[in-house]
Amino acid sequence: MLQRAPQASRRNAGAGQLQVDGSLIRTLRIARLEAALLIAEGAVPARKLAQSARLIDGREVQQMVALLNESYDRTRSAFRIEQTAAGYILMTRAALAPWLDRLHNRQAATRLSAPMMETLTIIAYQQPVTRADVEAIRGVQSAEMIRQLMDKGLIRIAGEDDSLGRPFLYGTTKLFLTTFALRQIDDLPGYATLGKPGRDSTPALLPFPEDEDAAA
Repeated sequence: MLQRAPQASRRNAGAGQLQVDGSLIRTLRIARLEAALLIAEGAVPARKLAQSARLIDGREVQQMVALLNESYDRTRSAFRIEQTAAGYILMTRAALAPWLDRLHNRQAATRLSAPMMETLTIIAYQQPVTRADVEAIRGVQSAEMIRQLMDKGLIRIAGEDDSLGRPFLYGTTKLFLTTFALRQIDDLPGYATLGKPGRDSTPALLPFPEDEDAAA
């Protein structure tokens, strides 16, 4: 992440660090500090960081953190070290939070079992749909699949059907749209022809959106 610069350009930057034209040169001391922050489960006091990274004291920790943050800013790193009341913590930048949320949601969805994905696909394309309708398409009992999908926040009760007993109607949620990178349900592939209540066929499973960087 941080590149070495020509030997002739180096100068002493204090706190056991070197800089070249404003660029931080890694040393073992700063590497230990980064590693200690990386494996920490929360904020770490400066004194404890100094002990873990074998630094002089909390003041040296503070100096190194400032140098690291300058380097992170300059290289547009995903990380930044923040100081809280409890100490220092290595965090991802706030600007990445929406993308990380989408990534987390996609990863959660990829852990769905095949029967759950099948059930979710039917509900997505047929909504609003009753459990009986889902079971008629799948050919098996689906109450447990629907319950698990509701627990994950991917589907919701969207109303009641007018038929005998007024069974619940199920539909997808905003989390579902976010997970599959959709602005609206009409953006589902083939929804114009497949997304009609009462059809007895739907796509085999929902397609996951490609990551923008991977697509590039």
